[in-house]
Amino acid sequence: MLDQLSDELHRAAADRNPLRLLDILPRLYAAARTADEPALSAVLARLGDLFERVPVRIGARLGVLCGALAELGGDPEPVAAPLVAELADCLELAGTFAAHWRTATGEAPPEPVADDHGWTEAAADRLTAAPLTREAAVELADAWSLARLRSLPVLSILQLSPRLRHALPGRERLIAALGTVLDERPDLELLAGLLRVLDDERLIVLHRPTGRGYEVVIGGIGDNVQLQTLLADVLSGPGAEGLLEGVRPDPAWVRAATDGPADPAAPPVRGPFALVDRHGRRIWDEGRPADIPRLDGVRVLVLDAPAYRRSWSPGRIYPMMRPDVRLRRVLPAGEAAAWLSRVAPGARVPA
Repeated sequence: MLDQLSDELHRAAADRNPLRLLDILPRLYAAARTADEPALSAVLARLGDLFERVPVRIGARLGVLCGALAELGGDPEPVAAPLVAELADCLELAGTFAAHWRTATGEAPPEPVADDHGWTEAAADRLTAAPLTREAAVELADAWSLARLRSLPVLSILQLSPRLRHALPGRERLIAALGTVLDERPDLELLAGLLRVLDDERLIVLHRPTGRGYEVVIGGIGDNVQLQTLLADVLSGPGAEGLLEGVRPDPAWVRAATDGPADPAAPPVRGPFALVDRHGRRIWDEGRPADIPRLDGVRVLVLDAPAYRRSWSPGRIYPMMRPDVRLRRVLPAGEAAAWLSRVAPGARVPA
């Protein structure tokens, strides 16, 4: 069935039949929900060349289908390059829309309404004071409207594939395009954060109250709240083994921070540490591990006793991304002391 529907989709694209395309897309997804991984991957491998052959709005829906097939278990790598290219195209046009909108109206760009032809036409009307043809104005308004929808499949494949996070086709262009609109599009902040996720990143973790140190490898961590919970889990253990006592998190917090659902009955997560960088500056819980500065090529994180009680709801910001925090080794006392001697002597964390 998947092969047949994929054939129909390609024929509809060749015939330039948008109504037929719109009919097939949901049917293909419905059939895919019971397909196995090889079949899903085979369909994804055939979809990448369709984007240049379908209208813009249908291309956005085709992208969402690709993301959904990846979420069902298909290999997203064959569609990564076209998905990123389509999104970068869209964001570049969206940035141009914002600039022309300010010139034409003197106002901040409007709240977009996704996939609404009437909204696009009305927005294009407002651009008439700018030196644009009607066709160009519609194209820019379309891009502003579709940016969030275009981002969804890229959000999916980046969460699902560490390989793509490590070697995403067109990454630099995408980051540059995103930078042109991010200040005015908070709905794209999750994508910006995902593009900064670290994988297979070595981290030196120093627990100042005990003078102990650890070499840890992290990957797939969405923010420093998640990092703190998972560090507390892997570093917790008997002091005689060089581990930390009294910091073990509730198992429900760990499940919610890894691959389980957030338990609504679980108590709020309590922060066992104050995260500090080598300069003694606060590393904010809401920030990312990529914010941790390096020393001699390795990121160094200092764990201080918290200056005040902090708590947050269990969970993770990227539910499909599987995190990885591995304790590679407990540092010998002399090595831990040497690292500690190179960081700021006391945390400067405001209460």
